[in-house]
Amino acid sequence: MTEPFMAGTGGALRVRPWAMAASGALLLAMGLWANTVEAATPTAQVYSTESAKAEKSLMLDVTRAGNRLVAVGDRGHILFSDDQGKSWTQSKVPTRQLLTAVYFVDDKHGWAVGHDAQILVSSDGGVTWTKQFEDLKREAPLLDVWFKDASNGFAVGAYGALLETTDGGKDWVDVSDRLDNEDQFHLNGIAQVKDAGLFIVGEQGSMFRSSDDGQTWQKLEGPYEGSLFGVIGTAQSHTLLAYGLRGNLYRSTDFGDSWQKIELKAARGALEFGLANATLLDDGTLVLVGNGGSVLRSNDDGQTFSIYNRSDRIALAGVSGQGAGGLVLVGQGGVHLASAQGAEGVQP
Repeated sequence: MTEPFMAGTGGALRVRPWAMAASGALLLAMGLWANTVEAATPTAQVYSTESAKAEKSLMLDVTRAGNRLVAVGDRGHILFSDDQGKSWTQSKVPTRQLLTAVYFVDDKHGWAVGHDAQILVSSDGGVTWTKQFEDLKREAPLLDVWFKDASNGFAVGAYGALLETTDGGKDWVDVSDRLDNEDQFHLNGIAQVKDAGLFIVGEQGSMFRSSDDGQTWQKLEGPYEGSLFGVIGTAQSHTLLAYGLRGNLYRSTDFGDSWQKIELKAARGALEFGLANATLLDDGTLVLVGNGGSVLRSNDDGQTFSIYNRSDRIALAGVSGQGAGGLVLVGQGGVHLASAQGAEGVQP
């Protein structure tokens, strides 16, 4: 039986730059995690405020649920689009907390995570949402979520939080002690690597990998000592990219045994903007986004990238394919439609 997880009462939380900007203040220390968490304790239900300007508010992640696009962000706002991002509908969401990440395993079943360690679930493609779990005393966020199927998934977050469910989120179990993470480094991203397993990255270059669906984890000595904000598996077997502060980007073709630094050269020199998120398009193209309006694109499995810096220089936090060769970008200023290279397009 997994022991309960007691967090410290430490100092500032250093996570993704866009998450810090959204909170407007240092996140505080956390309290006590229960070992197994049932449904959240009933309280007076508060829903996100409906707003005609929701699609212009800060959004932190976007993904696909079948042919539908779903985006999450500030004040509990969740939006969905059935016309490739041209128009958006606001979902009814039982929170006003900042939501940091969203993941769908198919066109119906998806999860969103955010501040107060909240986890929301949808079974209708993101139209309606139910709160599965929260910890109001924690005052620290979950930062990413991944599911293998409609039953089995993980959420990661601040102070080394690693939560697992095997029943679609009815119960969430704290399995943080599976990681060799004595310093409780913040875990910023989790992803599946083709033919290899799961990979987690986080604060101070921390890296962990699992080849058995997350039951055991190995700590790795990574190539970088700064914060890594995300990780993505490519279309090639055992290959992944880890990305983070100041344009630092690393590629591995052997599930993290060895790494190659990818040099990113923009028009005015080396790219120094933080990289916040990535997506793998249906044709195998990799797209990364970050601060300063940076959009990076690779057609050779992450060996080289072309870089486009948007003229608006907005901070970008998430990206998804639009369908007809374009991109849907989210971040500062909400949702933005863009060309395949990231150039400014018609606003939704």
